[in-house]
Amino acid sequence: MSSATPFHAPDVRLLFVTRAVRLFAYGFLALILWLYLAALGLTVERIGLLTSMTLLGDVAVSLWITTTADRVGRKRMLIVGAVLMALAGAVFLSTDDFYLLLAAATIGVISPSGNEVGPFLAIEQAALAQVVTTEQRTRVFAWYNLTGSLATAFGALLCGLLVQFLQTDGFTALQSYHIVLWYYAGTGVLLALLFTRLSPTSEVLAVSQSEAEQPRPAAFLGLHHSRGVVLRLSALFALDAFAGGFVLQTIMAYWFQERFHADPATLGGIFWGANFLAGFSALAAASIAKRVGLLNTMIFTHAPSNLLLILVPFMPTLPLAVGVLLLRFAISQMDVPARQSYTAAVVRPDERSAAAGVTGVARTAGAALSPFLVGLLFTNPMLAGAPFVVSGALKLVYDGLLYWRFRASAPSENQTP
Repeated sequence: MSSATPFHAPDVRLLFVTRAVRLFAYGFLALILWLYLAALGLTVERIGLLTSMTLLGDVAVSLWITTTADRVGRKRMLIVGAVLMALAGAVFLSTDDFYLLLAAATIGVISPSGNEVGPFLAIEQAALAQVVTTEQRTRVFAWYNLTGSLATAFGALLCGLLVQFLQTDGFTALQSYHIVLWYYAGTGVLLALLFTRLSPTSEVLAVSQSEAEQPRPAAFLGLHHSRGVVLRLSALFALDAFAGGFVLQTIMAYWFQERFHADPATLGGIFWGANFLAGFSALAAASIAKRVGLLNTMIFTHAPSNLLLILVPFMPTLPLAVGVLLLRFAISQMDVPARQSYTAAVVRPDERSAAAGVTGVARTAGAALSPFLVGLLFTNPMLAGAPFVVSGALKLVYDGLLYWRFRASAPSENQTP
């Protein structure tokens, strides 16, 4: 493939489409997920528990799918993930029983954050790294993240406008939320159909006979040579995600409604702006990484955004709180494509799905406990703003630990494993 035209490859275009379709649905649902569960009559403690189980269940499902994808087939595992997404949406649509919802949240694919959950991200990243050159990787990942952020932004915006319109037109809140869930379940079906068009080019290349005869360490979670570095990165990514779990999009939407009585259309506008800015901040990562390196990009663009996050609950009015949040999102995602490219750079090609899967699962596991703790914090009005402070402080600790542990061994932006 020409180094100037990475987006001409059919698989690259397809994976950008599936990313956009999926993230639009995630943003569409995340805006109202906590509001929907509250409308069903669940307490904030149960909503927090259900959200935590959504993420915890995703750990087991994603770990199984992503660590077998390179052997069983990336296309097959992506289709399995899409089916689980459709089934989860269908169950949430059809029942208000807490235990059935808990089971669907645990086994299926539901995004309470508006960001990636499930096995999709890890496998798509591995497939993209397979079909583009090393020099193109960070740039493609940056555009890939921009695509997802813009899709999430417009999903949140249109969800807010749709729900506001339906409720103004006489629908109850619960009825308007059901429309959102119908769309989410249908998106899972559409994704399964789209993934059937993924070509064999995206799969792991067959190794030569000489490579096959070389001794290889025993695999663990699909990893062999790169096991140590991936597990160390995973531990730190889990800390970052634990911090991020305190401020999932659906939690922030609930907080803005409780604190400032923001209506659905306003909430949609807030998170349209947040995700829109986040997407373009990610786009800047490729050019920054070429100048200062992947690791420095991950850390020194991340820390200022965490300081801004801490300030959000101290703002006395809705416009000020939104302004600080948007400023935070304007620089918050520069680390994401750098982190993804860094992970791909330090592992071998036949470990990329597993490496992205293990680090992604570590992030999901790290985030799993946080919503339950948020539910407990929200029971005390004096602590309602604490999730923002806890999240920002823990993320600053992550930045420091990451720099201390990996500064001496950071690969360059274009380094191959």
